Amino acid sequence: MKKNLILAFGFLCCMAAMAQTKIDRSKRPKSGPAPVIAIGDPTIYKLPNGITILVVENHKLPKVSALYSIDAGPVTEGSKVGLMSIMGQMLGEGTSDKSKATFDEAVDQMGADVSLFSAGGSVSALTRYFDNAFALMAEAIRKPAFPQESFDKIKSQVLTGLKAQEKSAKAISENVVGALSYGLDHPFGEFETETTINAITLDDIKKAYAKYLTPSRGYLTFVGDIKPEQAKALAEKAFGDWKGAALVLPQLKTVTNPVKTEIDLVDVPNAVQSEITVTNLVNLPMNNPDYFPVLIANQILGGGGDARLYKNLREKHGFTYGCYSSISAGRFQTTFSAQTSVRNEKTDSSIVEILKEINRIRTQKITAEELKNTKALYNGIFALRLEDPARTAAFASNILINSLPKDFYRTYLLKVNAVTIEEVQRVAQKYFSYNNARIVVVGKAETIEPGLANLGYGLKKYDRYAKAVSAKTVAAVKVNAADIINKYIAAIGGEAALKKINALAITGEMSVQGMKLNVTQKRMAPNMELMEMMMGANPVVHVVFDGVTGYQMQMGQKKEMTVEEIAEKKDTKGIIPQLFYNDGSYKLDVAGIDKVAGKDAYKLKITGPSGKISTEYYDLESGYLVKQENTSKENGQDITQTIEYSNYKKSGAILFAFTHAFSIQTPAGNQDFTMEIKELKINEGVTAADFK
Repeated sequence: MKKNLILAFGFLCCMAAMAQTKIDRSKRPKSGPAPVIAIGDPTIYKLPNGITILVVENHKLPKVSALYSIDAGPVTEGSKVGLMSIMGQMLGEGTSDKSKATFDEAVDQMGADVSLFSAGGSVSALTRYFDNAFALMAEAIRKPAFPQESFDKIKSQVLTGLKAQEKSAKAISENVVGALSYGLDHPFGEFETETTINAITLDDIKKAYAKYLTPSRGYLTFVGDIKPEQAKALAEKAFGDWKGAALVLPQLKTVTNPVKTEIDLVDVPNAVQSEITVTNLVNLPMNNPDYFPVLIANQILGGGGDARLYKNLREKHGFTYGCYSSISAGRFQTTFSAQTSVRNEKTDSSIVEILKEINRIRTQKITAEELKNTKALYNGIFALRLEDPARTAAFASNILINSLPKDFYRTYLLKVNAVTIEEVQRVAQKYFSYNNARIVVVGKAETIEPGLANLGYGLKKYDRYAKAVSAKTVAAVKVNAADIINKYIAAIGGEAALKKINALAITGEMSVQGMKLNVTQKRMAPNMELMEMMMGANPVVHVVFDGVTGYQMQMGQKKEMTVEEIAEKKDTKGIIPQLFYNDGSYKLDVAGIDKVAGKDAYKLKITGPSGKISTEYYDLESGYLVKQENTSKENGQDITQTIEYSNYKKSGAILFAFTHAFSIQTPAGNQDFTMEIKELKINEGVTAADFK
């Protein structure tokens, strides 16, 4: 009862105070002045071998984290790009005293987390286990085993990853944007390829380790439930006697932007979306007075869902799921970029809108409302970041590495809130290029090139390795389509032998996301076909066409073929379709020469009797069919299927491709799988009953 009376009295006092103060709730309260943030300085020590130790105490939780990072600067890897990444992975493959399994078990027993990378390592553990966990991280950094079998495994994994990405427009874009902006001979422009990875040896890994894993320019940061003197003692015990090569921050050449805005086009024939990046190089050290106005300008232009680019391209025009911009600051040249992924048919329109927004923020002042909202956003984000003690440690090392004023982060919000409308326009003009921008477009050139050409900018073409496409590749090819088909027919066995094929029975194995499927295909002239996939004894997909109609059975669900699908099936007039390409019912167009698996191939557009268009590629030298592309619509979205053919072998007197590499490209991403033919029978093992 007494407690309730106290609460009631307190409530009445509050009501009385409110009654005496008139509050106008129709007006938003005025913002107070931006605060000076109270960020404590870390304790800093310096070891004689060059390691700088930073300790940020935080005893709220019984946990400690440590990060050792070497400020080596950008490393130019040249013909062996990927070397540093693989070297970093090799640090986690055991030490001279412990196998990988023993090391990992020791970490797991403590419930710790130890990570290694090319510039050092990190560790996190409960306080009572931290000393031992820290010793394990130090052991991994200082005494790696570098076993040959681990190197072979990691290298193979990297190559597999590159193979999976070679048809991805997004992955290709990530590579070529940097390469075209900086140049392939620049550390920010080079990227991994199958050739560079294959060039790396275990001896290269050991040499890179000796050169770059060193106490020189090293920063060791402790955060959490630890006293500075304890952290120093741990560091001295683990790293105090460590000696290594002295590092010097590299001096990189200054790269210029294009003289005038240009479009750099990379053709990815299977792409159903275009990757667009509008970019230019900038010089923006963090201690530059322009740093804070640039943050505000970029946020207003394309920093999030409330920014101009997003509202224009997604909300107003519906071209994309999102469009954003970013700008980096640092000791070296960095980039400003506006990036989006759009449907092929909206590529040129999207570029127009991106450039319009870049030009608008350069030539027209932002509104006071935009400035106020953006400042409020930064105030909130910065406050949230301060809740993470590791962020305070990162602030401290940032100040040292970037030669920032000691109060840089304490006065961060003061500087953000001091930015003016005029400053935003000034830095937009200085850092966001409009007249000398580089527009990198990665997508299906056949579809998007005409629209790009009409934009009126210079148009250059590159391959996925950022090499300029030779004139031969894009020039009109003076060869007859019929000759290409006749060469193929002769190459695989000759017209007489091919006309004797009335049926095929094929069995094979397909690899899909680590799963193995058994595949059966049967075909009977003129166009009956069966395809069945089994996982063990369980049917996964069953597709049948009997020459008149057909269906697909998938996971027990049956779907009849549409009128359009049946018409396309009827385009096929025989087991070897190319035998009929010159009969007058097909339209053949030679569309140039492209690279397939690194070799030149004629690109042939085939328009079937139904009007369906597909593209086939025939190797210039061998005459073999090496690739097919088909595009269809499903639920209103473009779906592109690509099949690459290789490993031609004889079955009887006829050559067939025994390896089929499939790639299905959708707006949601790529799906890749490969089928290896195990057995192929001609004119046996097939009856009309198979197609019921």
